[in-house]
Amino acid sequence: MKTKMLGAFAAVTLLAACAHQNTGAQTGAGTAATSGPTPGSQEDLVANVGDRVFFDFDRSNLRSDARGTLERQAAWLGRFPNVSVQVAGNADERGTEEYNLALGWRRANAAADYLKARGVAGTRISAISYGKSRPTALGSNEEAWAQNRNAITSVR
Repeated sequence: MKTKMLGAFAAVTLLAACAHQNTGAQTGAGTAATSGPTPGSQEDLVANVGDRVFFDFDRSNLRSDARGTLERQAAWLGRFPNVSVQVAGNADERGTEEYNLALGWRRANAAADYLKARGVAGTRISAISYGKSRPTALGSNEEAWAQNRNAITSVR
């Protein structure tokens, strides 16, 4: 009986020691997960540069804050010459579908043209309008409308 208890105790101790052994594989996986977004990815663009610019009501001209974001996007695209992007123009829910599609096109083209003027090849940029069909903020108030009047740059 004593021998069986001693054997069981030894087995439990051995298993406990193995369970706490650091093989290095766990550390490596943990390091990769905390190193940040992959350079040149959509996540990198969002985290380090910003992926959207905002517009005033019923306008498609670039505000000064939008120009700053687009300057950073142009510099980022300069660091990643193999990355292509799509600029999507959006509008808030007010107005007709046709009007908002046209406004979205003007906004997307304003942002795309700014990137091109900063040296990004036009072959790397496409533009699209979603009008009011893809709101980023829900609600029928000025706060939501302001968030939905945008042009969003996405890595392709």
